[in-house]
Amino acid sequence: MSDRSNSSRPLPGRPSLRYLKIEAKQRLAAGEFTSLHEAQLAIAREHGFASWTALKTAIETTTGQPSHALEQVRWLAERFADADGPAWPAPDTAELAEHFDDRYLSLVPADTLISTLRPVAAQLRGDLAVGSATADSVRAQLTDLRVEAVTEPAPPHRLTRLRIYRLGARVSDPRVAAPATRVFGAVADNARAVAEESVAELGLPGLVLAGATRPELAPWMVARGWADLEHPENKLDQQRFPAYGVSKPVTAIAVLRLVAEGSVGLDEPANAFLRAIRLAEDDVTVRELLVHTAGVAGPAEMFADAVPENPLGVTVLCDRRRGEFVPGNGGYAVLGQLIADVAGESFTDAVTRLVLAPLRMRDSGFPARWPETGAITGYQLTDDGRFEPAPRQVCTVPAAGGLWSTATDLVRFGLEWASLLPGNLGAEAVRPQVAQDTPDAAVGFGWLVSAGRGIYGHPGTGPGAGVSLIVRPETGTVTVAATNRRVPVEPVNARLIRAIS
Repeated sequence: MSDRSNSSRPLPGRPSLRYLKIEAKQRLAAGEFTSLHEAQLAIAREHGFASWTALKTAIETTTGQPSHALEQVRWLAERFADADGPAWPAPDTAELAEHFDDRYLSLVPADTLISTLRPVAAQLRGDLAVGSATADSVRAQLTDLRVEAVTEPAPPHRLTRLRIYRLGARVSDPRVAAPATRVFGAVADNARAVAEESVAELGLPGLVLAGATRPELAPWMVARGWADLEHPENKLDQQRFPAYGVSKPVTAIAVLRLVAEGSVGLDEPANAFLRAIRLAEDDVTVRELLVHTAGVAGPAEMFADAVPENPLGVTVLCDRRRGEFVPGNGGYAVLGQLIADVAGESFTDAVTRLVLAPLRMRDSGFPARWPETGAITGYQLTDDGRFEPAPRQVCTVPAAGGLWSTATDLVRFGLEWASLLPGNLGAEAVRPQVAQDTPDAAVGFGWLVSAGRGIYGHPGTGPGAGVSLIVRPETGTVTVAATNRRVPVEPVNARLIRAIS
């Protein structure tokens, strides 16, 4: 490899990704590198980036416009930089409300937010390195922390979403020093490189990437790392993951199958079909529950050692903003009960009959507890850089976050779910119904839709795991990313689908 990869050269004022691609091909042709991936990686590092993807993202998002999200992240870093000191004055709710919108503070109260940020105060004092930024979103790094933030599109541009998690540079656990990679099927070009870069960058004990373009083709898969650091014989590619938020489109398809057979009406009151519980507002429709505009309150506890019998109680409150998109799990808890009441069987049995069995998702289900066998061990990263098992907790609302599945089963779901519905209803499921708080993002029935990027899907994160499912309908491509650490892997999956396109 060329010695130039160890040097540093700044990007020009108006960098051209096309020019850098040509440079990489020229240096490959000259025999300086043995693969295009090596050439691109070297060029990225020469310009101070950890990967070609990071370089590409930085160039593609250089727009010159001010970023309100970046301004809020800078405020956050400055305000909490001394939070580990005894004399630091914590912000009160009024001050936080100037920087976070009401919905965020309802989900993450002031005390929770402060207690989460205090332990990382030292990292917040580091230099802020911006990976990508638009007017309303930013993805950056502070020391060994990844920061992802989204703000309101209109003034006062308060934060609506904030994710902060440690990257791989923090990992010192010797058990993950030399991760192995297992490859299955006709692996898409660059998929292996994405897996290797992502495990190192994010600090993951294990990562599975999988995908396919047609139902008749077996999914390809790349598995890097371990399902269980204490039992290496448990193969990562064979284990089930908690899919958390990906449960919502599975639940939605079950509801739509009941709609298709005439047992449920989309625009009829949900109370007309409920038996075991009732909504406090009689006119809340099934459609509103599907798209998170019903104002239904969620359960007090989202994760527990076991699924409770009825986490919402007999009468379900609708005390949030009705008619406005407010993501949560309460509405899908109600839909889970609606499925059970209409089908005359448990939610688990009904959704298995309506969705999992017809799609041959034999390794998927909704267990009441963390499975004792055949499942990944979830991990969390300690302050000293070692992995310890995460709490073995499951989502208290199976219909919203209780699905357990394998990467190949999730690929199969992404490929074939529409075959379970009439064409018009399948199209309606991925039509933008309600706008989200993120630019170019909307909600369908269970699915999160980005019409501008030509994709739909759903992420899921919870104790010990992060999962993402993305579908690109134009090409029929489905990709899945799954890890056994509580880290958002939607960016990894987005990187994967770009890399193989």
